[in-house]
Amino acid sequence: MTQPGPRSALIPDQSARVNVATYTDYLDAQRAVDYLSDQKFPVERTAIIGEGLKTVEQVTGRLDWGRAAGLGFGQGLFIGLFVGLIFSFLGLTGGNLLFSIAYGMVLGAIFGLVWGVVGYALSGGRRDFTSIGGMKADRYAVVADAEVAEQARTLLANLPAR
Repeated sequence: MTQPGPRSALIPDQSARVNVATYTDYLDAQRAVDYLSDQKFPVERTAIIGEGLKTVEQVTGRLDWGRAAGLGFGQGLFIGLFVGLIFSFLGLTGGNLLFSIAYGMVLGAIFGLVWGVVGYALSGGRRDFTSIGGMKADRYAVVADAEVAEQARTLLANLPAR
């Protein structure tokens, strides 16, 4: 038998909870719990559970040499800005803030551009697109501890329509 990890110790056993409402949109489930909170209901005894989970990957565009170089350049630019600021605040550049930021951004942009092009070349054309991934649920159940479930249902019956 495995011992519960730190995360599972913080999340109560959901099987001991009762479904008090189900929504097709996460924002509606969130609104319901917020309403319960406004009514002074002990919301720490509730949870929002996504059911029917699926992975969604939205393709955002074609990836070619120019786009790979541009994305690498942009990412490197911001990483360089961050590194330049850290070096400046730690006093590793002689205290010249603008010089350290500019230097970090230039080096970061060059490194990012090279990294983007090399990464694209190493992919061998196996993934010539960019995308954004995420999770989506078919429905969202608001559940509560059995002892307070009926109180939650009663309060949610009075939830004003959007």
